[in-house]
Amino acid sequence: MSGDAIVIRPCHGVEELRACVALQKEVWNFSDAELVPLRMFVVAEKVGGQVMGAFERDVMVGFALAIPGTRSGHLYLHSHMLAVRKDYRNHGLGRRLKLFQREDALARGIELIEWTFDPLEIKNAYLNIEKLGAIVRRYNINQYGITSSPLQGGLPSDRLIAEWWLKSKRVERLLKAGTHPPFDCEAAIEVPAQIYEWKAAPDTRAKAKAVQERNRGEFLQNFSKGLAVLGYERDAQGNGRFLLGHWEEPWSYASQP
Repeated sequence: MSGDAIVIRPCHGVEELRACVALQKEVWNFSDAELVPLRMFVVAEKVGGQVMGAFERDVMVGFALAIPGTRSGHLYLHSHMLAVRKDYRNHGLGRRLKLFQREDALARGIELIEWTFDPLEIKNAYLNIEKLGAIVRRYNINQYGITSSPLQGGLPSDRLIAEWWLKSKRVERLLKAGTHPPFDCEAAIEVPAQIYEWKAAPDTRAKAKAVQERNRGEFLQNFSKGLAVLGYERDAQGNGRFLLGHWEEPWSYASQP
């Protein structure tokens, strides 16, 4: 796959939105009852949300869906879903979709995009924290209930909430220089590389659940102390490590989770 061959743009018309629904099914393998329906994509496009598609020629290979929200009287975007077809992953396409979301949001005067992600997904966490510059200060327990997606492995759907402050010095420095500002690491939370294997097999799922429960407690304890996830490391074996410290940069609103 050549990155130059992929065009990212807003989706137009019902057929392209229908392709989003089909790709969602392909990526997560949800039951029909758990799929975000076509009508939600249509509504998002009409009410100030985002439905962005990645296309190779006329074939959709990725999409991002966001809906508008408000907090403390200020508008932000909740990026509910981002999907990339299997053969197109690990080429930076997910990051390109997020950056296109950022450009569109800034053009409309929106300075914050949030989304949730699974604390046990190592690659996704690295993208969110290290490649995009999001921070994390909130943890939701079993947000969507037990889902039908095999990727969840039957575990509670715990989620971290990424806050992407689009005009912050942290994000602007990362996008320009490739590094985020240094910080004092006051806590670390580990995710073993074997977590995917443990979730996938019924006889080792208890190990995955034990990691989830241990990390859940550590996140909640550290967030209650005012710490935020500001960094993420991966070692040569594929293990992940959340790095937490105090977020020093002020923001315009929603300073309290």
